[in-house]
Amino acid sequence: MKKSPIITTGILFLLLLASCTAQEYPTTGSIERLSPELDRIIAPGKLPEILAEGFEWSEGPLWLPDLEKVIFSDIPNNSIFEWSENEGLKLYLKPAGYTDTIARGGETGSNGLLLDGEGKLVLCQHGDRRMASMKAPLDAPEASFETIAGTWDGKRFNSPNDAVFSSSGDLYITDPAYGMELRYEDPRRDMDFTGVFRITPTGEVSLLTDKLTAPNGIGFSPDESILYVANSGGSSGSIWMEYELAEDGSLQNEKLFYDARPASDSLRGGPDGLVVRNDGIIFATGPGGVWVLTPEGEHLGIIRTGQATSNCTLDAKNRYLYMTADMYLMRIRLR
Repeated sequence: MKKSPIITTGILFLLLLASCTAQEYPTTGSIERLSPELDRIIAPGKLPEILAEGFEWSEGPLWLPDLEKVIFSDIPNNSIFEWSENEGLKLYLKPAGYTDTIARGGETGSNGLLLDGEGKLVLCQHGDRRMASMKAPLDAPEASFETIAGTWDGKRFNSPNDAVFSSSGDLYITDPAYGMELRYEDPRRDMDFTGVFRITPTGEVSLLTDKLTAPNGIGFSPDESILYVANSGGSSGSIWMEYELAEDGSLQNEKLFYDARPASDSLRGGPDGLVVRNDGIIFATGPGGVWVLTPEGEHLGIIRTGQATSNCTLDAKNRYLYMTADMYLMRIRLR
C-alpha cells in the first residue's frame, strides 16, 4: 500500500521534534568491564552524564515516581535539591537535617532519603541525630518533621546515615559518626560504637550489630532474605557485609560479601550507598565509582565517575541509575 505523504510528513515532523527537544548532557568518566556480563546491564558506549553540579557533598538520591523527579541531599549545606528532565535543578527543601537555631559545624544536613509505606519522605538527619519523616506532601515540601526514632537504650544516635524499609514496615538504619561535628572524636557522642539498628512500626529500636566501625549503605535482596551493609572504613576496612534475615527481623549468619580493600589504596572513595535492582544486581558505590556486583558476589565492573561517589538509586522503570558524586548529580542509561 502506498504511504500517504501527509502521514510520512507527520512522522518526520515528530522525529525532528523529538531530536530537537531531547536534552543532551555532558558525559564523563568511563566503564571498567571486568566481565562480559556487564554488557547486558550497561550497553557498550554508554557513559555517565552530568545532570547538575556545584554541590558541596551530594548524597542520598531518591526517585519520586509520582513526580518523575530525583531528589538528593547536599549535606554540608543542609539542603535537599530536586532534578527532573522537564524542570532541571531546583531547591527542594531547606533545612533538611538540622533544625536547631544554634549554629554548629560539620555535616548537618540530611543523608539517606526514602519513602515509607504511605509515600511520606523519611530522612536520615545528621544534625538532629534522628530518623524523621516529613509532615508535608512531596509536591509541597516544608521543613516540618516528626521523629521516628532518635535514641536506643536511652542514648542518642550518632548520625543516621542510610536506611531501608522491609515489607513488614521495619526500618533498618546505619549509624556512623560522620555527621557529628568532630566525627568519631566528638565528646557529645552517647555511644562508643557505631551500629546497625532496626526500628519497628511502633517505634521500638533494637541494636542488630555493633561490629562495624563505619556502617554506611544498606539494602535488601529482592526476596528480603539478605541484608547488605557497606562499611566505609576504620578498622573494619572497606568492605560489604551480608546478613541473613531471621524470622523475628534480627540478623544472623554474617558473612563478608565483598572485600574492596585491595582497591581502596589506589582509587578514590570507598563503600558508601547502594541500591539493589529487582533482579538482584547490586549497584554499590565504592573505590573509583559504582561497583556492579551479582548476588553471588561476582564483580562485573565499575562505573568510573572520576569522583568520590557517595550513593545511587534507580528510577521506577530501571532505565537510569542516578548517582551522587561529590559536587555532581550524574546518571547512566541502563539496559
